[in-house]
Formats: sequence, C-alpha cells, structure tokens
Amino acid sequence: MIDTRTRTRRKAVTTMALAVAVFNAAPASAGGLLLYEFGTAEPGLAAAGYAARAQDASTAFTNPAGMTRLDGTQVLVGGQLMWLNTQFSVDGATSPGLGTGDGGRAIGSNGYVPGGGAFLTHRVSPDLALGFAVAGNFGSMLDYEDDWVGRYRVQVGDLVGVSVIPSIAYRVNDKLSLGAGVNAMYGIFDQKVAINNALPSLSDGRLEIDDNTWGWGGNVGVLYEPTPGTRLGLTYTSQIDLDFSGRAKFSGTGPILTALLQSRGLLDARVDVGAKVPQQVMGSVYTEISDRWALMGNVGWQDWSEFGEVEIGIDNTQNPASLTNPLSFDDTWHVAVGAQYRPNDQWKVNVGLAYDSGFQDGKDVSPLFPANSAWRLGAGGEKQASESFKWGFTTELLYGGNIDVDKRSALPPVLGGRGNLVGGYDQTLSVVLTVYGNWAL
Repeated sequence: MIDTRTRTRRKAVTTMALAVAVFNAAPASAGGLLLYEFGTAEPGLAAAGYAARAQDASTAFTNPAGMTRLDGTQVLVGGQLMWLNTQFSVDGATSPGLGTGDGGRAIGSNGYVPGGGAFLTHRVSPDLALGFAVAGNFGSMLDYEDDWVGRYRVQVGDLVGVSVIPSIAYRVNDKLSLGAGVNAMYGIFDQKVAINNALPSLSDGRLEIDDNTWGWGGNVGVLYEPTPGTRLGLTYTSQIDLDFSGRAKFSGTGPILTALLQSRGLLDARVDVGAKVPQQVMGSVYTEISDRWALMGNVGWQDWSEFGEVEIGIDNTQNPASLTNPLSFDDTWHVAVGAQYRPNDQWKVNVGLAYDSGFQDGKDVSPLFPANSAWRLGAGGEKQASESFKWGFTTELLYGGNIDVDKRSALPPVLGGRGNLVGGYDQTLSVVLTVYGNWAL
C-alpha cells in the first residue's frame, strides 16, 4: 500500500510539473537554453535593465533585492505565445540511406509554443520584503517526424526545468538593498532516438530514456541607487544539478541486435544523463535622464561549458559499445540596451536590443539543440489603468540566422552506422507576443 501511494504521489507531481512545463516551455534559443521571455515586460526591452528596473512583481525572479522598492502586496501574471521557424534543410552530403525527410517544425505545435509566469511580492515592513516566483525559463522541447534524416541522433528531446523560488529582501539603507532566494527546480528529461537495425527486412528500432528529478540552487541580488532615478543591479544564480538517471528502454530491435545489447549489459542499463543548469551573472543599469525618458542596459555571462548534456543512441549497431555521446558547449555572453518613454502619465513605451553569443561551436551544432547566437529586438507598451492595476504587452523578434550541422559517422547506415547528417536550419527566428497584468493589493 505504501509503495502504491508513493507511486501515485510521484505520478501526480510529475503530471502537474509537466503541465506547468508545457505552459512555460523554454524552446531552444539564443545564448543557450535559458530565456528572458516568461510572461513579463522583459521581451519588450530585450531584457535590458533586467537586474535594475524593479518596476513590478517580476523582480522576485530577476533580482530579489528589488522587492524593497514595491509597496504592499503585488502580483504579476503573464502569458505569451512564441512562434519559431526551426526546420532542417537537408544537404547533398547527407548519407543517401537516411532518406530526405526534414523533420518538420521541430519545436512546439507547428512552431507554436505557449509560455508565461507568476510572481508575488509582499512588503512586510519598510525594510523587509518577501517574494515568490514560478517560471519555466530553462530547457527545450523537440519533436521531429519519426522518419527524418537525423532520426538516429534524435526524434524527441524534452529537457525542461520549472523553477519555484521563494525569496527575501532587506533594505540596508536608502541606497542599498540585498536579496536572496532558493531555486527549487523540477526537471523533466525525455529523449527518444531511432536505432538502426541494419537489416533491410527490419524497420528501425527505438531507444528511450526518461526521468524526473529535483535540483536545488540559489539566487542572490544587490540593488544600489547612487542618486534618485539611477539604479545599479547585480544578480548571481548558482548552478543547479539535475541528476537524471533512467533505464534504457529498447523497442523494435531485431534478434541479433537484442542479443548483442544483452551481452554488453546495455539492454536494460541504467544511464546517467544529468544536466547542469549553468550559473549566471547579470549586471544592469537603469537611469532616468528626464521625467519622460529612461535608459538601461545589461552585461551578462552564463557558464554553459559545464552543461554536460549528451545525445543518446548507438554509433555502430554491429558493435554497440555505449548509449550516449557527449556534447561540447561554450560559455555565453549577453549585452543589451533599452529605453523607456512616457508620453503621458498613463502610458509607458519600451524598446530594446540585445545580443547573445552562441553556446555551440560552428558546424558542431547538435540537432538536439537547434540554436546558437542570436539578436533580440523588442518593443512594448504598458498602461497604468488605475492606482492598483497596470497591464502591458510586448512583441519581440529573436533572429539566429543560419545554423549549420555537420555530424559525421564512421559507418554508413547500411552497415549499422548513424550516417552523415549535413545541412542546417535556415533563417532561424522566433516571434514572441506577451500580455501581462500587475495588481497592487
């Protein structure tokens, strides 16, 4: 009875987390797999001023120190819709035995992905504030067509982290505030890949590895206001280890390959595929140059070289030796500039431009993560509808250009290899539309 109840509770938690993850899915994008788009004003500014603005309840996520600037209890809820143009173009150097399928739009439902977030702050006293945030800004959700040319490298690739962050902030004096939070991240991992049986009489088999786990980290922030209307913000988010480990689940493998996998201890092997959500640092500035205009900017860094993510699959089904293939990643840098303009006392107009460097090297981009460097261009508006309520909308374009893929195999598909996967994702871009509301209770 205890085991049954334990399994039931775990299934319920997994189901709820997956529902949140789908709503907050963070598709593979620029600067790795951490997004600044989660249902707030950030897309309209291309995240400029991320750690220094502290203008609404989303500061509970972006910089907890900013909560000391907000009065009473404030709640922000936002939703967004992303459309992504991510479709593979097959090059003539791709092994003929892999066919011609391009996989379709790999991310979301025909390229569409919903998202959002929820944030709360509460001023306990003039110097103490508490906060809470729920957002899914990490990961990727891929679903290629089963017969596409890269099926021996990935068919389905879900890696999602949903963060639940309680936080606290303390105002040291009129100029300096400090904040900190605990980041409890629920991670969901699921990879599926086709297995080459290398016999004309047999269709492809499949390997799947999945797992769910919790990871823990922390956020700290500093907000300093040297003069009225000018704020400097600095945040640090620690690394979070998602120690995924799942049983290898094979299906459709022929008798010869099944016997080989059994003899090598791979047929039901437990595979460690842990991922490390990178530590990151963001420094921001916000300054009001007049009663109408404010300028802001960011410089940020993310430690993707420690990511540790792997592809699953078998390089040579005539001599299977491993079920994983390690991938290499680079640290990324982020810069952004933005502005706010107030045409009157009710409306605020936001604009921003940002660049994020790539986390993969040139042609070594994996179809498991069809993303690299990109530009962000955002715009939005916000209206103070009453003393206790304001709402806003944003639109943002993320442009990644052409992403090349050149994955070579020692063996052609006819001999049990993965084959050569050569091509790329042409003119990659994403369009983000966001609507949010912030209530002062």
